[in-house]
Amino acid sequence: MNVTTQSLFSEFPPATPADWRKAAEEFLDGTPFDKKLVTRTPEGIDLQPIYTKEDTAALAESWPGLAPFVRGSSPVGARLGWLICQEPGDAEPAAFNASLLHDLKRGQNAVSLPLAMSAHVATVLADVDLAAVPLFVRAGADALPVAHSLLALLKSRGRPATDLHDGVLADPLGELVLSGALPASLEKACDDMAALTRLAKTEGLALRTLGVDAGIWAEAGANAVQELAFGLATGVEYLRQLDQRGLAADETGPRFLFTYALGSNLFMEIAKLRAARLVWARAVGAAGGEADAQRLVCHGRTTKWNKTVLDPHVNLLRTTTEAFAGIIGGCAGLQVGAFDECIRTPDDFSRRLARNIQIILAEECQLDRVIDPAGGSWYIETLTRQLADKAWTLFQDIETRGGMAAALTAGYPQSLVEKTAAERLSATATRRDGIIGTNLHPNLREKLSGAVTPSAPVATAVTGGIKRIVPRRRAEAFEALRRRTEEKRPKVFLAGFGPRKQHAARADFSSGFFAAGGFEAVSEKKGFETPEAAAQAALASGAPVVVLCSTDDTYPALVPVCAQALKAAAKPPIVVIAGMPATPELQQQFKTAGVDEFIHIRANCEKILAGFLTQIGL
Repeated sequence: MNVTTQSLFSEFPPATPADWRKAAEEFLDGTPFDKKLVTRTPEGIDLQPIYTKEDTAALAESWPGLAPFVRGSSPVGARLGWLICQEPGDAEPAAFNASLLHDLKRGQNAVSLPLAMSAHVATVLADVDLAAVPLFVRAGADALPVAHSLLALLKSRGRPATDLHDGVLADPLGELVLSGALPASLEKACDDMAALTRLAKTEGLALRTLGVDAGIWAEAGANAVQELAFGLATGVEYLRQLDQRGLAADETGPRFLFTYALGSNLFMEIAKLRAARLVWARAVGAAGGEADAQRLVCHGRTTKWNKTVLDPHVNLLRTTTEAFAGIIGGCAGLQVGAFDECIRTPDDFSRRLARNIQIILAEECQLDRVIDPAGGSWYIETLTRQLADKAWTLFQDIETRGGMAAALTAGYPQSLVEKTAAERLSATATRRDGIIGTNLHPNLREKLSGAVTPSAPVATAVTGGIKRIVPRRRAEAFEALRRRTEEKRPKVFLAGFGPRKQHAARADFSSGFFAAGGFEAVSEKKGFETPEAAAQAALASGAPVVVLCSTDDTYPALVPVCAQALKAAAKPPIVVIAGMPATPELQQQFKTAGVDEFIHIRANCEKILAGFLTQIGL
């Protein structure tokens, strides 16, 4: 045989990262590299435009299923599939059971049971074979009595206790921070948690008894680092409490199940799940646990933070991305929210779509036939380590404050998340964080589906002496604006000056800016030649808001004349300039002439539009 040893493309000199950066900077033509090509995330991580093998050169080699489990808790990854763990949204036990039985026959293969339904297990789980169907109950501080109820149900059916498997999850700190109080003391809740874990061992149950719902922090607006750190700190608090009650890490580690929220930043979510396994393995190892106890097993749940009432079918695209991230990241179970879950109780149609997202990813995309496809990606491996390092630092901060229970009592994690949520909501309000169909590209012909009230104010609430976190959605403020304009669509007149190239960019920006609040833009086909003509047309339109659209160079000659003419009318409109004048002196000059507001890419769209609606009586 002839053996070819020459490398392909060897006639071309190899390019280095420095070569690429030099070429990129030349192409940017003076625009700062870091400003244009580097993205800063809410986690404080600078995402680079390109990653190379040098970025991962210092990282130790790892394999799926082997410590520290970055590449998965199982050596075969998703080849065994994952649990499609949906939850019917019905509030009545009988209806919940009917929906559950229907869905179990159509692709769902696990049950997620909310605590509210655990008081009605005989009705809710009627005709459900618990030996065949994995069951997960998020039981808060009531896991022990819930487990006894389930065991009693099995006994009444003449079935062995070992039919109960997968998870009755005690998570008293999760309940505490969500509700602000516990039904009994934390000490009592930890006693029950230890008793439940011993019960599972005594009865030989393949049952996870310790739940850490880290996703509750993400639903309140936390970033990925905070979700990781607070989940880790909660798990370590439980390890510590159980150790004090005679249960070592090797006994308790395999009884944990972590739950994470899955957001729409695909690679961040994949890296988050990988980082979660890394930091948990480190923590359990420090607590004396061997490798089997260090394996983090997690479920993923598509987040509600980014879901919308407006243009709700876009939620299907969001949940598909999130489910993909959960599978690639290594979730053992997955719950995909229905596209209309923030509008109404999901029906058979919306539940089927949510369920089929997972089935398509498995059966058609064949994601259950690969083992850690993200492994070795320079980008994902680097991002994983960055998240893990930042989460570990924040976790250590929590530990110096006495651990998670003490930190929650002091309100420290809550205050950090409150600050982060406010920053993220500010990004939404200024449209730096775009929500398709809501604050970007809204459909003004759309009617709001259902009367949904905002989930919570921005500030966290205080109940029973503990500051609690409140789940919220980032779109709520803009949805509130659209409710105010649904019955009467206000108009905004766009007064463009000169040829189209002079005003089109700012007119288009203004149209989108006001559409986010339900305003309908009206304008002339051609730009106005004089400010007097623009003012006359604007007043004739009857629009309560007029936006002047041109260039910075032409504004000094146009704005004062037009604004004064508009304000001289019997019923003067609100006068707005598209753009921000370069100097405070020029801004003041325009305001003196009658300009009420300036809109630009840094303007708080939600706040400005809310103020305008109040001024015009909506």
